[in-house]
Amino acid sequence: MQPEAALQFATGQLKKVREEIGKVIVGQQDVVDGVLICLLAGGHVLLEGVPGLGKTTLLRTLARVLQLKYSRIQFTPDLMPADIVGSMIIDTESGSKALRFQPGPIFAHLVLADEINRATPKTQSALLEAMQEHTVTSGTSTHELEAPFLVMATQNPIEMEGTYPLPEAQLDRFLMKILVKYPSRGDLGAIVERTIQKDEAQVSPVITRQEILDLRAICHQVLVAPHVQDHAIDLVMATQPDAGEGHELARKFIRYGSSPRGAQALVECGRVRALMHRRLQLSIEDIDAVAPAVLRHRIILNFDAHADGQTPETILDKIIPSVAVTAGSAR
Repeated sequence: MQPEAALQFATGQLKKVREEIGKVIVGQQDVVDGVLICLLAGGHVLLEGVPGLGKTTLLRTLARVLQLKYSRIQFTPDLMPADIVGSMIIDTESGSKALRFQPGPIFAHLVLADEINRATPKTQSALLEAMQEHTVTSGTSTHELEAPFLVMATQNPIEMEGTYPLPEAQLDRFLMKILVKYPSRGDLGAIVERTIQKDEAQVSPVITRQEILDLRAICHQVLVAPHVQDHAIDLVMATQPDAGEGHELARKFIRYGSSPRGAQALVECGRVRALMHRRLQLSIEDIDAVAPAVLRHRIILNFDAHADGQTPETILDKIIPSVAVTAGSAR
C-alpha cells in the first residue's frame, strides 16, 4: 500500500472507531485515544480513577466496535494465578483419563484487569509473562496469545486499605498510565440525558481484527527523524537524577528515573498519535503530548518529594516543557 493510500485508510478507520465509541462514551477523549494508542502500539494501559467514570464500559465498547474477544478479570485478594492463565484438568470425555489445559480468561484480545491492585503480588505476577511475551506457560507447554492482545488494568486511587501496590517491574510493562478525571458539567449533563432515554445506545462493528493488524503495520511506516528521536532520549535522560542531562527537579525529587522502555514507548506511542493527526512523520509535539502518560509511572519519587507535596504530574509538568525549550535552542 502506497504511503498516501495507507494514511487515508488509517485515518478513515480510526475516525470511524472513535465516532462509534462516542455513541456510548461521553467525553474522555484523551482516555479513548490513549487506549487506542496502546492497542495499535502493541502495549498495555493502566487506568487510574475513582469508580463510575466508565473505565469498564470503555473496553467493553471497544471490543464490540473492533470485533475482538473480550474478557474481564475482577482482581480480589483470594484470586489465584490459575484463575487468570488457566490450569491443567483431567479430561475423561474420550473414555480414558488425560490431562488437558483449560485456558483462563487471559486468552482474549482485550483483557480488563479490574482493580488490579487488590490481588496479591503472586497473582499480579501471573500477568507479567503474558504482557511481555504474549505467551502463557503451563507445566512444560507454552501457549501463544493471539494478536492483538491488550491488557487494560484499572486501579482505584482512594481505597488503599487491603490493596497491594504494583511493583515497579510490573508498572514498567504498561505502555501508558492514564488518569481518568471527572467529566465536565456539559459531559455530565449528556451522561444523565442518555441515562433517562428509553433506548440504550447501540454500537456496530466497524473494523476487523485483520484491519487492526494492518493499522499496526502502517504505524511502523511513520518516519522518525534523528532530531525527534534525540528529543525522546533527552526527555528520558532529564528524569534521571544521576545523569549529566538530569533536570534540576530530577536531582532534587526523583529517586529513580525512567527506564529505556520509556524512550521506546515515547517513540511508539508518538507514531500512533502522528497517524491519528494525519501525518506519516513523528514530531516533537507528538512526543511531548504522550510524555506525561508514558513517564508518570516510570519515575520513583524520593522522600523529599513526598514531604514537599510533589507528584509525578507536578514534576513532569515542569520537566517536559524545559526539555523542549532546551532541545529547540540547541538545534
